[in-house]
Amino acid sequence: MSEIAVAPPEALFTLTADRWTLPFWDAATGGWLTACRCGRCGAFRMPPTPFCPECRSQDVEWPRLPGTGRLFSYTVVRRAVVPEMEGSLPYVPALIDLDEAPGARLISALVGCAIDRIRIGAPVRVTFEQRVDRVKVPRFRLDE
Repeated sequence: MSEIAVAPPEALFTLTADRWTLPFWDAATGGWLTACRCGRCGAFRMPPTPFCPECRSQDVEWPRLPGTGRLFSYTVVRRAVVPEMEGSLPYVPALIDLDEAPGARLISALVGCAIDRIRIGAPVRVTFEQRVDRVKVPRFRLDE
């Protein structure tokens, strides 16, 4: 039987947002995915930054994305680096190339999938983890 990827424990996550990241978290609370896009040249950037690395503009847009992507990279964590992780293994941190947002690569976690089915380039779909503090955290599942 294959191991199933699980999310890290809530105790290890505290949301701290600022004007550059709050639109991302507001979208997640609304149940949809977005990424920062330059309002001048259209270049995507994740994480959001005050200046566009392409044209230096501070104009930003937050378009609604389809919530799909491809797995660019991942690792499987099977040992707890802190005691709070003991019940949340295996944990699969992943880099996701977001569809309809060229150049935007999101750090997240794969959940609910068999570890032996995970492959680079696999299609993934966002799901939102509802936390007790009402924050929703985007996670990804294999979309096969």
